[in-house]
Amino acid sequence: MEKSLTLAELKSPVQYVKGIGPSRAKTLAKAGVQTCLDLLYYFPRTYQDRTKFSLIPFLKDGEIATVKGRVISVQETRPKPGLHLLKVIISDGRGRAEGVWFNQPFLKKQFSSGKEVIFSGRVSRRFGPIQFSNPDWEILDEDKDPLHTGRIVPVYPLTGNLTQRAFRRKMKDIIDSYAPMVPEFLPPSFLAKFGLMPLNLALSQIHFPESLKQLQEAKRRFIYEELLLLQLGFALRWKERKARGGISFKTEGSLTQKFLSSLPFPLTEGQSQALEDIRKDMRSTRPMNRLLQGEVGSGKTVLACYAMLVAVQNGYQAAFMAPTEILAGQHFLVLQEFLRDFPLKVALITSGTQKNQKEEIREALKEGKIDIAVGTHALIQEEVSFRKLGLVVIDEQHRFGVMQRKILKEKGENPDMLVLTATPIPRSLALTIYGDFDISTIKGLPSGRQPITTYLVNTSREKDVYDFLKKEIIKGRQAYIVCPRIGEEGKEDESLAAQAALKLRDYLQKEVFPDFQLGLLHGRMPTSEKEEVMRLFKQNEIQILVSTSVIEVGIDVPNASVMVIWNADRFGLAQLHQLRGRVGRGPYKSYCILLADPKNEDALKRLDVMVRTNDGFLISAEDLKIRGPGEFFGLEQHGTPELKVADLFLPETQKFLEDCREQAFLFSNEGKGLFKKFPLLKEMMEARFPFSSGLGEVG
Repeated sequence: MEKSLTLAELKSPVQYVKGIGPSRAKTLAKAGVQTCLDLLYYFPRTYQDRTKFSLIPFLKDGEIATVKGRVISVQETRPKPGLHLLKVIISDGRGRAEGVWFNQPFLKKQFSSGKEVIFSGRVSRRFGPIQFSNPDWEILDEDKDPLHTGRIVPVYPLTGNLTQRAFRRKMKDIIDSYAPMVPEFLPPSFLAKFGLMPLNLALSQIHFPESLKQLQEAKRRFIYEELLLLQLGFALRWKERKARGGISFKTEGSLTQKFLSSLPFPLTEGQSQALEDIRKDMRSTRPMNRLLQGEVGSGKTVLACYAMLVAVQNGYQAAFMAPTEILAGQHFLVLQEFLRDFPLKVALITSGTQKNQKEEIREALKEGKIDIAVGTHALIQEEVSFRKLGLVVIDEQHRFGVMQRKILKEKGENPDMLVLTATPIPRSLALTIYGDFDISTIKGLPSGRQPITTYLVNTSREKDVYDFLKKEIIKGRQAYIVCPRIGEEGKEDESLAAQAALKLRDYLQKEVFPDFQLGLLHGRMPTSEKEEVMRLFKQNEIQILVSTSVIEVGIDVPNASVMVIWNADRFGLAQLHQLRGRVGRGPYKSYCILLADPKNEDALKRLDVMVRTNDGFLISAEDLKIRGPGEFFGLEQHGTPELKVADLFLPETQKFLEDCREQAFLFSNEGKGLFKKFPLLKEMMEARFPFSSGLGEVG
């Protein structure tokens, strides 16, 4: 019976694994492989099925094929100085094929007449004889199974100077030596319930599968394992939060009643349902941890404002954190508008806030003189403290890391948390990213909102677009013109963008719209100037607002009916949808014109989606398909669980997730007892998903 590897052995540096050494360890470290366990879980990125042998005479030019035959000739030539050509001719009894290698004379000693070999690679029949240029090859040996051909061959995600052939050989030795000794850590009940392979066999079959069926079963084992570890982390975090207890707020009071009665519109059915979810959470003694997702313009900020008023009327403070200064500033302006007639103090704090003003705000927060603090990462600085923080609201949380969210929460005693996102996502993805959140979705838009007609127009037709704008403005409407984005999405160069916007505004005012009043808005402007521009625009004293993408959220001008976006192909789908959401807010027919000359297929796909639909959920799903989860959330999303095996695009992943989520919450009820029985389960969970570190101590 094989001995089991200890946890210490599994966590030992990879350089001490036989056959790796310091040099290969440095190269593997670049791919995130640090330990023996990492190496065992360094799965192939794809596989090549080389189990089917083709007959040489029937090979087609350009196809990928595998053939088996005996060596009948080995030839060396030097066509010119510095070029060595090795040609190995084989026969399968029906035809002949040549394996050709350039500048690899050392291979000659591997081949000799009569030896049975396998070639795999791309076929060439263009120059007379059938050739395989630099094929994968294998000398058949009765005592050894083929490794590089004649089987399902693993292809690894290699870096540096590692080659597939050499690394494959090393991995085969490592798997044969180590896999039988890796202890199983998943509960037997879980393996039995879902019919999963034991770990030893699964490791062997995912690296060097004996058949496609065995490969699929091994993958299935690791998908369930990965999703269970993730969902167990979420379940334990949920359990820990519940055990700590939170604030039980009284949701009815003078501030909330006044706020709801002051709204100029009735809440939609979706808003009302989400509002009831929030009320229920805030009345509970368990801290609220709710994700509120909904369309652009669906009214999420209204509900966030209500929740903050609940906290304030109970004697607590609220914090509202947004990922950028621009978004924080706009939320601040919106809240000021909502709460103009309320006896509350709302403050804005960002990295751009002047030093003396920042110090005043910090002192006022500490003393409890500020009821609602709106800000960016500046809110989580060590110098910022609250007298009595009761609620944390985070906008577009996927742009923040887990630790940033945690730091803000720790500025109070188990405050409630409400997360807003206008990027609706499929349930499978929501369970992956927000697994420890309760989720509310606002479906539908407030009454009176108009569907927006979207057009994709080539930049060469800008005159036609401006003529259309003139007609709308003569009717009494207003318009936005958004400048091209400068820099990567989410990382715009505000200084250059401001210059471009100023230049465009001056040109349009002088040459195109001399009879109308144009305004300018960009992120470099002081808050007071932004407020004045928006005041004039809302009063129709400015007919056309030339802007950078700072207007993507928080601006509500019902009279604006046209949104023109220059070089729309430079924007992401989510940002385009946000920008489009600035129009269609009144009773007037509204339009979004995408001025673009897309140069690649992805850009054209994005713009086509915008033209086809106004549905934010569909747009989000399409964006995810085009960009994939990593790019979809951007580089700033530190702490988002990265799935290495499970594919969120496969329909069956939803079922796997639901299975694992249900089982994880059942396991979490065992508390410490679970990890006493399965100590490696906790280690694997924390190693795979660091956010779960330290959980599981309750119960």
